[in-house]
Amino acid sequence: MATRPLKQQPSQEPARTPENGAGQGFSMEDVKKLVQLVEKSDVTHIAWQRGPEKVVIRRGALAAPAPVALHAAPAVHAAPVAAPVPAPAAAPAPAAKAEVKSDKPGTIVSSPFVGTFYRAPSPDSPPFVDVGQKVKKGQTLCIVEAMKLMNEIEAEIDGTVAEILVQNATPVEFGEQLFRIVPG
Repeated sequence: MATRPLKQQPSQEPARTPENGAGQGFSMEDVKKLVQLVEKSDVTHIAWQRGPEKVVIRRGALAAPAPVALHAAPAVHAAPVAAPVPAPAAAPAPAAKAEVKSDKPGTIVSSPFVGTFYRAPSPDSPPFVDVGQKVKKGQTLCIVEAMKLMNEIEAEIDGTVAEILVQNATPVEFGEQLFRIVPG
């Protein structure tokens, strides 16, 4: 998708001066105005920096709500996130694990979101786990990359990896079964 600069609309507000807040970074009102600008246009990504603070707003990817990230200097007060997004009416909670409903014993570890499944931290590295390997609760089993973020999926129980149900570097869906772990 093409990126183009936004045309700045004439503002009815007085210009910022050191007396009224210039150089103070972003106020919550500034963030709300940026969100409104993005919502009213076909722009899917905007990044704006003022002093040590940077606001990045993205929308339109995988039908997700527009995330607002506010990166502030340590001395700046934290502000609540702008534009509350209503939750879906009957959205199921992400299932990180589910009991096996078949004749095979164990616990299934499922993908908590849509992304790409990786067995190793990098192409040159050995896999986090192999079939037959004992794992401890909290041990990393794999990585699911979602929107350029690498999310470690951890074992929920102590046990032995009985099956790896997904091929390396393949897309996975929300709730898709990744591993079967037998307690013990």
